[in-house]
Amino acid sequence: MDSINANDSIIHFNNKCYTSLNQHVKENNFSKIFILVDENTHQYCLSKFLEKLETNIAIEIIEIESGEINKTIDTCIGVWNTLSELDADRKSLMINIGGGVITDLGGFVACTFKRGISYINVPTSLLSMVDASVGGKTGVDLGHLKNQIGVISNPDLVLIDTQFLDTLPKDQMRSGLAEMLKHGLITGESYWNKFTDLSKLNLDDLDELIHESVIIKRNVVEEDPFENGLRKTLNFGHTLGHAIESYFLSNPNKITLLHGEAIAIGMILASYISTELIGFPKETTNSIKKLFLSYYDKVNIEKSDYPNIIELLKYDKKNNHGNINFVLLEAIGKCKIDCLVDNDLIIEAFKYYDA
Repeated sequence: MDSINANDSIIHFNNKCYTSLNQHVKENNFSKIFILVDENTHQYCLSKFLEKLETNIAIEIIEIESGEINKTIDTCIGVWNTLSELDADRKSLMINIGGGVITDLGGFVACTFKRGISYINVPTSLLSMVDASVGGKTGVDLGHLKNQIGVISNPDLVLIDTQFLDTLPKDQMRSGLAEMLKHGLITGESYWNKFTDLSKLNLDDLDELIHESVIIKRNVVEEDPFENGLRKTLNFGHTLGHAIESYFLSNPNKITLLHGEAIAIGMILASYISTELIGFPKETTNSIKKLFLSYYDKVNIEKSDYPNIIELLKYDKKNNHGNINFVLLEAIGKCKIDCLVDNDLIIEAFKYYDA
């Protein structure tokens, strides 16, 4: 697959990853290499990566605990302190090997340590390959509030080796699939229709879908790098999806939802709201719900949960002037941004999901 230029980054795929990595390391005279992993990527991915890395530069491994619950400033402080203790300087290179938590947090650590050191992202989950790999968004959560602290900063390289997906549990694959489904809904039926029957796909097809998904996000981000307009369309399903994810993460009586599981719910809700508010075809909303629920188990969201989830909407990053702004669909591939939605309609959307 061809490499993709994305603003200040280059995204390489499979075998090209390691040729480009070794050339980059050789040309830049880095003082030290720091590799950030969690316990899972340390066990399943690190040795495979190190086998391909050709360098005599000193390498240090930094491990953090996995999971969204650890995507915090406290974890960053631990990594910053470790970098200082291991004599990292401004010519150090940080390589983040993992899913979205690792690439988001590791990117934030790198671009703030000593006012910025070089970093490379190696996404190992489907979600991070098609979402976190493009756009330069780095950052951490503030308590249970998603991605409240961060900056936009592009890595030197993004290396997508789809062989790492072999190590991924099925629920993590489904989590990443949600972002690909979103890319189809916001860009057009040509890509969306490829997901109507995944049973017919083989691994080569999946590689091509990942490549196409990355191009879709790259094209949006290049046109609107700082999310002033078009890039907001990438948040379809995320306004309510993030609120649901945060609520379930903070509530000890609820299961913890993966990002894609919460966003899948958010897209069903946003499709219903689109139908009721701006005329998105009802039969299309019904087919979207049916498709999503064929991939994702229905989550029990009780009526008593609705006010708590709605309260969390005020923390959404797209909000301005006190308004909660939704991305809605006029048609598949045609979005309307900055839509205001009243709470009664949100509650009706929850009832539609539960029906």
